[in-house]
Amino acid sequence: MTLNTRFQQAIATIGFLGYLPHAPGTFGTAAAFLLILALKPGNFELFIIFLPVFLLGVLTSHTAEKKLGKDSGHIVIDEFSGYLPAVLFVPKSAGYLLAAFVLFRIIDIVKPPPIRKMERLISGGAGIMLDDIVAAVYANLLIQLWRLFF
Repeated sequence: MTLNTRFQQAIATIGFLGYLPHAPGTFGTAAAFLLILALKPGNFELFIIFLPVFLLGVLTSHTAEKKLGKDSGHIVIDEFSGYLPAVLFVPKSAGYLLAAFVLFRIIDIVKPPPIRKMERLISGGAGIMLDDIVAAVYANLLIQLWRLFF
């Protein structure tokens, strides 16, 4: 394995997080949660953070998948990246950020339609990343509905 491949794999697994024995995806999401909680970026800044993380995720997860296997649980950059749009246009208070965390994880695990189908149809790094982005959109919409009606 070349240095470049190892580096890409380290990014895709967010270092050691992807190798934790239990719930590495949840820990990948938790890393993003803590980052947003600490930085409390505005929506523009959050989008500026999301774009390169997403693109980096597509590239590195594609490479890492070749070594680790199809949509390996060790690849957690998708959960890290996916949490970011879940909190776009959401107040950056601890309560809302935690609600987005829980909703995103549930939706990402359950994979309601069309997420599961999309995950099967799109291969490689794009497929790994896009199902989490759709899960994030679902989570975000649920939070926006909550804010609208309650």
